[in-house]
Amino acid sequence: MRRLLLFALVLGLAACGGPKEGPAGEGQSLQAQVLDAGVPVDGKAPEVEDWGVKGRVLPQQAKIGDPFVYELTFTHARDQRFELVAPKELEKFEILEQARQRQDGPGGSVTTFKLKMSAFELGVLTLPDLTFELTSPNAIQSISVPGMQVEVIPTLPKDADEQGANLFDFQPPAEVPIRSWRLLYILAGVLVAGLLAWGLIKWIRRPRPQVVVTKPLAPLDVRTREALNALGKENLPAKGQVKEFYFRLSEIIRGYLGERYSFEALECTTPELIASLRKLRTPNLPEEDLLRFISESDMVKYAKAEASPESCSQSLAFGFQLVEKTYVPPAPAPAQPPPHAPGPRVS
Repeated sequence: MRRLLLFALVLGLAACGGPKEGPAGEGQSLQAQVLDAGVPVDGKAPEVEDWGVKGRVLPQQAKIGDPFVYELTFTHARDQRFELVAPKELEKFEILEQARQRQDGPGGSVTTFKLKMSAFELGVLTLPDLTFELTSPNAIQSISVPGMQVEVIPTLPKDADEQGANLFDFQPPAEVPIRSWRLLYILAGVLVAGLLAWGLIKWIRRPRPQVVVTKPLAPLDVRTREALNALGKENLPAKGQVKEFYFRLSEIIRGYLGERYSFEALECTTPELIASLRKLRTPNLPEEDLLRFISESDMVKYAKAEASPESCSQSLAFGFQLVEKTYVPPAPAPAQPPPHAPGPRVS
């Protein structure tokens, strides 16, 4: 009977003497401290609704240098916001990662901060106090949350000395085998030599360029008359292709004028063509006939005007007339004296 009473007493003390923690996963309630009375917002008095904070360390026992999670959970009104102020100096700890998560519900909000940390000193350590900034509709306050405790244990087991797992002293230099890449270098050299040989064979067997004998370019008047004759033989007006006839005739005459007077006539508009010709020295140029041809050609090409076969014949005859009146054969090149001819006498 006495043993049963003693066992019940031990169980009661274990239930009452433990730390004040909520159910599993909720953490321990922390007594935060307001560092200032609050900065008023919009000139109103600093009235802040009640809130609470809980914390926990997972795991509560961590090896030195291994990461653990310090979790702080704020329960507050929906119009309040908590932000972590970055800590400046952490002598025994290091913050590896930090995350913030907020969940809003019908009765309030829950903001959770998770700090992934590691410790570099053995024993039961107290985590640093963290400062948070609380923003509410009527005030802005700075809040300090006291740090919880975490036990940091060594990485070596307790029986390290007995099992021979303790730290070793410095050892003398030992021979370490080094992997050789000589075989790969030889294979790479053979591959490069094979590629060079293949490239040399391809270069020797390359197709030789064929020598093309080009016919010397005929004089401008000859080429222009040949183009006019070829256009006349096609007899495009009789086939109903009057517009095509004027397009090609205009291109022949513009090409002749551009090469004869050295300007870009094919790309010029009609006003630009006339303006360019008037700036140049163009002896014997039938300007009135040229203007009449250009006007008739533009009407057929762009205004869909009709032209009779007689008009087409007259326009083609104008092309021959233009070449006949304006072409001047180039002056023959001066004869070169013999290489050993005597020079002029100077008296």
